[in-house]
Amino acid sequence: MNNKFNGIIPLYKPVGMTSFDCVSRLRKIVHMKKIGHSGTLDPNVDGVLPICLGNATKVVDYLMDSGKVYQGSITIGFSTTTEDLDGDIVEQKELNKPLSNEEIDLTLSEFIGEIIQIPPMFSAVKVKGKRLYEYAREGLEVERPRRKAQIDYFKQIKDSTYDSVKKQQTIYFEVGCGKGTYVRTLAVDFGKKLNYPAVMSKLTRIKSGGFSINQTYTFNQIEDEEQKNTLDNILQPISYALINYKEYNLSDDEWNNVKNGGWIKINQENILEDTILLKYQKEAKALYRYHEENNCYKPLKMFSTN
Repeated sequence: MNNKFNGIIPLYKPVGMTSFDCVSRLRKIVHMKKIGHSGTLDPNVDGVLPICLGNATKVVDYLMDSGKVYQGSITIGFSTTTEDLDGDIVEQKELNKPLSNEEIDLTLSEFIGEIIQIPPMFSAVKVKGKRLYEYAREGLEVERPRRKAQIDYFKQIKDSTYDSVKKQQTIYFEVGCGKGTYVRTLAVDFGKKLNYPAVMSKLTRIKSGGFSINQTYTFNQIEDEEQKNTLDNILQPISYALINYKEYNLSDDEWNNVKNGGWIKINQENILEDTILLKYQKEAKALYRYHEENNCYKPLKMFSTN
């Protein structure tokens, strides 16, 4: 399989597929092997999943570093083994009266900033060379590493609903967060602050890697573009993942030097940044980092030498 394409496709990941399933299906559609995704989504979560093709796989980490936004619901009144609706119920506690909007908003606000999370047992985090979900499937509980997560905001997006028969309440939220945040665990920890078991009952990622959900394409749309030989119409360039870096356009001589890994000096005073994106003929070619002792830029990451 040849790498026919270099770029990023903002895929709409449907419920029921793993992120790996999505990559496998796209490999068959575009007839390429060099494909990767940026940021795993659980099978029961839908939404934005940026997919990198060809040389764009080199910017996966940069896409993952950008913030993410999710919308979903938290149901208060029971908890499960998986922290979502896929697991078995492990605890139940009735709400005899619904929580007020004020109580909900105040509790949500307590999560804003840097928080500490303990990853769920049903997650891909590795402990002693083995993924947590493998331990969980064997019925084993192991000590999990505490991890930092950044929560930019956490808010209600519409009024909650109270089920007077089941004595459960569902709140509807949006959260903006950094990479590595477990939204399932946010849901559980939200309930704990209120002294109730809770579960993430629905989740959609509406923004990731700088892409919003209204920019995504379904598998059928991607397949249609590929069959019409117009896939380039929906491919975003590598530079999309690097919009936070100042750009510098290379001359022919500078490009001949850069493509061989050479250092370059840039005399423009207004360009002096720690890291810059080098472009040649409008295409992202490399990230270079400034070294003060040599007063020049050296290679940090090469994307293309062609």
